[in-house]
Amino acid sequence: MNANVDLAGKLDFLRRPQSYPDRPARVDAIETHMSWVFLTERFAYKLKKPVRLPFLDFSTLGARKHACEESLRLNRRLAPDVYVGVVPLCRRAGGELSLEDDGEPVEWLEKMRRLPADSMLDRAIAARTVGVDHVRRFSRVLAAFYRDAAAESIAPDAYRARLRDDIEDNHAALTEPMWQLPRTRLIALLDAQKGALERHAALFDARVAQRRIVEGHGDLRPEHVCLLDAPVIIDCLEFNRRLRILDAADELAYLALECEHLGAPWIGALVFETYADESGDWPPPEIIAFYKAYRAVLRAKLAIWHLRDHPPSTRAHWLQRTHDYLALAERYAL
Repeated sequence: MNANVDLAGKLDFLRRPQSYPDRPARVDAIETHMSWVFLTERFAYKLKKPVRLPFLDFSTLGARKHACEESLRLNRRLAPDVYVGVVPLCRRAGGELSLEDDGEPVEWLEKMRRLPADSMLDRAIAARTVGVDHVRRFSRVLAAFYRDAAAESIAPDAYRARLRDDIEDNHAALTEPMWQLPRTRLIALLDAQKGALERHAALFDARVAQRRIVEGHGDLRPEHVCLLDAPVIIDCLEFNRRLRILDAADELAYLALECEHLGAPWIGALVFETYADESGDWPPPEIIAFYKAYRAVLRAKLAIWHLRDHPPSTRAHWLQRTHDYLALAERYAL
C-alpha cells in the first residue's frame, strides 16, 4: 500500500505547518543530496530520499527506517539530548496522512531538537564570535569520545592500502574529462600523496599499533559543531560504517582543514593542542599534513560533483570551491 504515497505527496504534506503535532507557525524545507529536512520552531525532521548510490541504499522503506535508527544510535554518542527519536509518517484508514500518529507507516523520519544557528561553529567563525574557551570545550568532548572508543581491528598494511585506494579513487573522479581540470596539477597531487603514504609508512603503522583507528563521527565539519556550554556534535555519517573507521588524527585534521578554509586556521592548532593534552596522543606533523591533503582532495571531488545536479548559474561557484580545496591540498602535500 505505501507505494501509492509518492515522494511528492509526502513532501507536500510535510511542508504544511498544520501537519505537525505542535502546530508551528511556519515550516522551512531544506533539500540535500540524500534527504529533505523540515524545520519548525522547535524541531527538525529529516526524511531520507529513496535513492540507491554506490555507497548507500535508501531505496526501500525498511532501509530508510534502519538508516534513521542507526543515525539516532550513532548521533547520540556526541549529541545525546538532541536526537529525539524516529517517528512515522502514516496513512490513516481514510487515506489522509498523519505525522507521529496512528495508521500505516509510509515513511520514517528522524526528529531532532533544533539548535541555535548562531552557535554553530561555521556561523561563529563567520561572525568572529568563537573564542578559545569554545574551542577547548568541544575539543575536550572529542578527546573523550576518541579515548573511550574501541579500537578497530585492522592490519597496518590493510589500513595503508585503504588510504591508497581512496587517494586513487579521488584522483580518478577529478580527472574525468567532463570537469576539464588540469591533469598536470592533479597528477602532481596524486604522486605527492602516494609518496607521503609510502615515505611515512612506519608512522601510519604506529597509529594502528597505538590503537588510534576507531569508529568516529565520519563527517566532522564546523557546521556540525554546536558551541553550547556543553558542546554537541551532530549529523554524523551514519549510512556507511567503513567511512567512519578512521584515525582520530584524520578526523581532527578534517575539522582543522575546514576551519582553515573558513579563514580560522588557529582553531585547528588549538584543537590538536587540547586533544593532545587530554589524550596523551601527539600525532606526528607529517601525519596531520597527509590527512589534511587527503581530506582537501576529497572535498574538491565533492565540490566538482555538485556540477552534476546544480543549475549552470552555480558553475563558477563550484569550480572556484574545487580549486580552493586543491590549493589547500597542495599546501600540505607538495
